[in-house]
Amino acid sequence: MKIKAGIVGGAGYTGGEMLRLLINHPAVEIVFVHSNSNAGNLISDVHTDLLGDTELRFTAQLSQEIDVLFLCVGHGDARKFLDANEIARGIKIIDLSQDFRLKANAGTDWVYGLPELNREQIIKADYIANPGCFATCIQLALLPLAAKGLLNSEVHINATTGSTGAGQSLAKTSHFSWRNNNLSVYKAFEHQHLNEIGESLVKLDAGFDQTINFIPQRGDFTRGILAAVYLESDLSEAEAIVLYENYYAGHVFTHVSKANIDLKQVVNTNKGLVHVEKHGNKLFIVSIIDNLLKGASGQAVQNMNLIFGLEEGTGLRLKASAF
Repeated sequence: MKIKAGIVGGAGYTGGEMLRLLINHPAVEIVFVHSNSNAGNLISDVHTDLLGDTELRFTAQLSQEIDVLFLCVGHGDARKFLDANEIARGIKIIDLSQDFRLKANAGTDWVYGLPELNREQIIKADYIANPGCFATCIQLALLPLAAKGLLNSEVHINATTGSTGAGQSLAKTSHFSWRNNNLSVYKAFEHQHLNEIGESLVKLDAGFDQTINFIPQRGDFTRGILAAVYLESDLSEAEAIVLYENYYAGHVFTHVSKANIDLKQVVNTNKGLVHVEKHGNKLFIVSIIDNLLKGASGQAVQNMNLIFGLEEGTGLRLKASAF
């Protein structure tokens, strides 16, 4: 018996990635793909790379005959959608927006869907708030330290994301002529993902009260995030590597590399790679993910696998764009 899935917001970047994953997932049947603006159109007319892979069409209708609903909509729209549409009890919901990530918005119903932090809670959850892309990448760099109470100084982060992180709607900073051969900083020290990062670190280390200095950048590439993180630490490099390897030993998608890492190792995969170095009294961590997969749709499918008792990597053993 296959898991029956519905997708809301299937025309955007995360919706497209969700389709690509679920069409090829051995345990899933897509029942409907909702889009008001594209209702009646073939999915392959919008996501042209799916020509020959599916004859599904977008629909404006919802079906309750599903096991899981993925909300691939903009921030603020998930809550509006759920307020406007009654979803039958028993249907699992995985929301890729930011609407339910923070405790103040999640109540007791929603579980923060970072498997490297909350795997046991995810397995039992009905409603998952999928983490943000920057938040995922940065947390993978910091969780092992927080778990041992070793975040004892200010944290400094410079992280660069690809253009797909801005969504599909056109804006000045997403036009090719602006983005190409360009690099810029945005939301310095004020990015919205800081709040969910902080809540996760406090969950592991209740006494954590250090400042997180986060400088996000827009990169001249389409996919991926590289976060360069440093802080003061008494750990030696060897001790830090062992700490990270032990923390991630049971996690199928996050791996510690003793060699330096680059984005092409993770683009088009659900992997997170982490590299640790020591420079003087500074611990330096590099963390990389694909923002649309481990940072969005891939992680959502990983959460679905956990909820329905599948092997965690099912449908997510993807080939990196290594060159």
